Amino acid sequence: MWDNFLQGILLTLRWDTFGMMGLGLMLGMFVGALPGFTTIMAMAVLLPISFFMDPMVGIPFLIGVYKGGIYGGSIPAILVSMPGTGASVATTFDGPALTKKGKSRKAMEMALFSSVCGDLSSDVITILFIGPIALMAMKIGPPELGAIILLSLIIISATTSGLFIKGLVMCFIGLFFSMIGQDPLGGMSRFTFGFFEIKSGIPLLPMLIGLFAIPEILQAVEKKITSFVAEEFNLRSGERLTFKEFKRSIRTILRSTAIGTSLGIIPGVGQVVSAFVGYAAAKNASKHPETYGKGELDGIAAAEAANNSVNGPTLVPLLTLGIPGDKVTAILLGAFIAQGLRPGPQLFAEQGPLVFALLVAMIFANLIFVVLGYLTIPLFAKVVTIRKSALLPLTAIFAFAGSYVYRSDPFDLLVLVFFGIFGYTAKKLNFDVTPMVMGYILGPVLEYSFGQTINLGRGETLHYIFVGRPITAIILGITPFITAGLWWRGARLRNKHIKKEPLSEK
Repeated sequence: MWDNFLQGILLTLRWDTFGMMGLGLMLGMFVGALPGFTTIMAMAVLLPISFFMDPMVGIPFLIGVYKGGIYGGSIPAILVSMPGTGASVATTFDGPALTKKGKSRKAMEMALFSSVCGDLSSDVITILFIGPIALMAMKIGPPELGAIILLSLIIISATTSGLFIKGLVMCFIGLFFSMIGQDPLGGMSRFTFGFFEIKSGIPLLPMLIGLFAIPEILQAVEKKITSFVAEEFNLRSGERLTFKEFKRSIRTILRSTAIGTSLGIIPGVGQVVSAFVGYAAAKNASKHPETYGKGELDGIAAAEAANNSVNGPTLVPLLTLGIPGDKVTAILLGAFIAQGLRPGPQLFAEQGPLVFALLVAMIFANLIFVVLGYLTIPLFAKVVTIRKSALLPLTAIFAFAGSYVYRSDPFDLLVLVFFGIFGYTAKKLNFDVTPMVMGYILGPVLEYSFGQTINLGRGETLHYIFVGRPITAIILGITPFITAGLWWRGARLRNKHIKKEPLSEK
């Protein structure tokens, strides 16, 4: 592993890698600073660009967009109480209050430095532990992998949706879509409905862009929002963050980093949950919790360090097991597959230096980020005032162009439109598309693992699983209990919603 790490550092030291990471960070901050333009949408639209680059350029570019977008969401959250991303919701608790006090520049600098510290620390931890995890993953056989994927899909279905049943429905829909095309074991065509174009399966790129980008555009058009805010912000002469103030928040940043790193490795949790948990932990640990929500710098530090420290650990299940834990890693998986790389246990054995190169690139991205972020704070503060009506047509053009350019197949545009309408309808009905995407991506792996397990069992599959594969038996044994617990959680959330509804009507 040490040799792979050293080779990875050498692979990273390229001017085009650094240049595209910087460009990705700038684009991410730009999109993140626009309320309503999510980082996921930006990554989906920009995904095709990475296909025409070297893996050591294209994937770091997308990682830069991701990292920049998470921080960029804090800018409108602080200035106008409009989080640019879901991860920045907790930042609205104290950010606008600091802006009213004339401390918006101070708040944005705290958000920047906390984000970089949390992200950088989690990336280092990821590099230290991903090697041993990968070695363990390489010993996992088809039965264990199938059981892990099944459990992951259940957890993702429950944690990414408001109601468990809705998450499961979307997951099953994704599994069905994954079965369209060729059988991974026998190579037989199925569920093609007479369409020759999908005999090899539904193309991933148009699906991702359709599900994540098109619904955002349609919702923006539906709401008829032409601009975000008419006010311009001058941050050049604002009050700056002092080292003493930052030093006071170091303990909070470390606590939130530990929380985000721990939660980030769990599929389906993500930045939003980490931000709220980090903020709550900081408030509970504070000697003056009454100051939180009224313009507390520690509150900004807690939320931003927690949501950014998720970035590194989310790659662990993706790189070691091939399991994307959230929407971002699902898009990154699409980039890997397009580059001819299949994340999983064998990726470390075959492309170890490349894997570590990408992880090292994340560290360098943070170092670039802190410089670019600090210099461009006044610039991106003005992004909040850009008219939304001017950006939506450009976003739509990029979405359609990106879907077509990859394969130059007009059928991909039909796929884009279909899943765009599907994603929009799902949003209107309060269905999260994330479980569906995970089901689609992991479906072939699950099916292949199941088929291999049956073959290995030689007619005694149950005996083989529960006697010959104890790890598989343990995972399958705890799955019903986890499912029941998540079902109970979903029912409790539904009951709370029903109880609140009459009050809201009154």
